[in-house]
Amino acid sequence: MENSIHLDEARDPLIIAEGWMKDGKDVAIATVVETWGSAPRPVGSHLVIDADGNFHGSVSGGCVEGAVVTEAIDVIGSGKAKMLEFGVADETAWQVGLSCGGRIKVYVERLG
Repeated sequence: MENSIHLDEARDPLIIAEGWMKDGKDVAIATVVETWGSAPRPVGSHLVIDADGNFHGSVSGGCVEGAVVTEAIDVIGSGKAKMLEFGVADETAWQVGLSCGGRIKVYVERLG
């Protein structure tokens, strides 16, 4: 059992972020704070991003995640948190990564 707990901790975005910060990296965290309809990841899901665009975790998928990484790099530079909202019509949902026309709100803030 201990090995499976250790593996889960090794994949935990918050623990990854802590390690990156100990290594001297600037880090932002994106958190799903609200969802409507069908959303790929539940409220509380995290994505951590460093200033070089490396990331770990997931808040959605597809183009949404790429947009969150880009916004997070801006947040790291400015120090100002952002609330992002993504939503699409059903017919275009697959192109952006929200499979059934759901909407999500993602809060992005710099850590440290």
